[in-house]
Amino acid sequence: MTTHLPDQDKPGYDLTGSTATSVSDGFTMVAVGDLIVSRPLTKGRHPGLGPVVKILREGDATLGNLETSIFDIRSFKGNPQAEFGGAYHASLPSLGPDLKEMGFDILSFANNHALDWGVEGMRETCRVLDENDIVHAGSGENLAQAAAARFLETSRGRVGLVSCATTFTPQSRAAHPAAEAPGRPGINALRLTRQIVVSPEMLENLRRVRNALPGFKLSNESTDQVILAETTYKVGRKPGFSFIPNSTDVADILRNIRRGKQYSDFCVIANHGHEPGNWSQEPANYEQAFARSAIDAGADVYVAHGPHQLRGIEIYKNRPIFYSLGNFIIDDLRTPMGADMFDAYGKDPRIHTDAEVTAAEMTQGYETNPGFSDPVFYESVITISRFDGNKLAQLRLLPVELGHSKRLAQRGVPSLASPPKAESILSRLQRLSKPFGTDFAIENGVGLIRL
Repeated sequence: MTTHLPDQDKPGYDLTGSTATSVSDGFTMVAVGDLIVSRPLTKGRHPGLGPVVKILREGDATLGNLETSIFDIRSFKGNPQAEFGGAYHASLPSLGPDLKEMGFDILSFANNHALDWGVEGMRETCRVLDENDIVHAGSGENLAQAAAARFLETSRGRVGLVSCATTFTPQSRAAHPAAEAPGRPGINALRLTRQIVVSPEMLENLRRVRNALPGFKLSNESTDQVILAETTYKVGRKPGFSFIPNSTDVADILRNIRRGKQYSDFCVIANHGHEPGNWSQEPANYEQAFARSAIDAGADVYVAHGPHQLRGIEIYKNRPIFYSLGNFIIDDLRTPMGADMFDAYGKDPRIHTDAEVTAAEMTQGYETNPGFSDPVFYESVITISRFDGNKLAQLRLLPVELGHSKRLAQRGVPSLASPPKAESILSRLQRLSKPFGTDFAIENGVGLIRL
């Protein structure tokens, strides 16, 4: 039998692994922020959620970042880990079908909470998502699985998703097999080396401290840096933090983006990172170059999650880069909770409740996390990117608020923002986007970019 291939001279015929975008006109990508959610919401009493769900369902592909584990504590075989991502997030199994009901069909799952409950929690979460036909990427039984693109079939084209994280617990990083050693389950990590930038005077003081410590031996050290207590300090114009991404991790992620695009019509890269800290409305200094490299490799949308508040938007080569979409759901009725978290906030499980620990975390935070007392952590946007001619034609930004002033049991569920709040959210996002050369109109409480 003879196999007849299409005419290779005709335009559009390709056997070279093209990374061209190929979706039907009108394709819409809906992307939102972190999903910190512990229970199903669509059947509950949440005024304002209905119109939000309607918007989510209208996208050809709707993406969020799942920042919880899904399991039934009554039959769960795992346990809370000694290393956890700042809180133990746990959700009921009924969350799986509820996320599908909300309209989510594609989720990133590489983040600092993916292994709060160990490998067992990660596996159980992935099982629930698979049962509900929700495509997810970023975790797996080894690094190859965690790093690979996963695919969603839509009527306007096939969508690939690659998910990675720069903020993660050390034990959660997936690894390849090596010789007889098997691979390690976990997430697709992008390792960063953090350096602290100081003035010349500060550096000299640090050098004196370092030189006075026992066990120090003078080496051929650069004059513009000091290594003290395993931290590198270097001279710069303004004190702050500088991050250097691991070149091997970057190359692997870009290759997986390229591969994901070669096997799909449209590709998304999701990156979860808190750097330089949740206090910052600006992305870490490595991220713009990394995001642009991802677009160059074939990604059509770059979505960052992690710092729990909005950061700016950039349009690069007719592709949107969202440097943080903040929180979309922070319905964190956190139970069960590991004993370590009671200790972290000075609580006693024989006296205090899980809710009182959650309240302490929300208000006082930890290290560089300011907690969630500021209303800014309860304000976000739904982004709707429409593509025509395989390029971004329009970007709409719909402001949402999560009920900062409500009591714990009702707080954290999104509703469309009131007109004054919508104006405030979009004005802030305008200001944060201007350094990236992005400006957008505000029309009837909606941010709008037309290309």
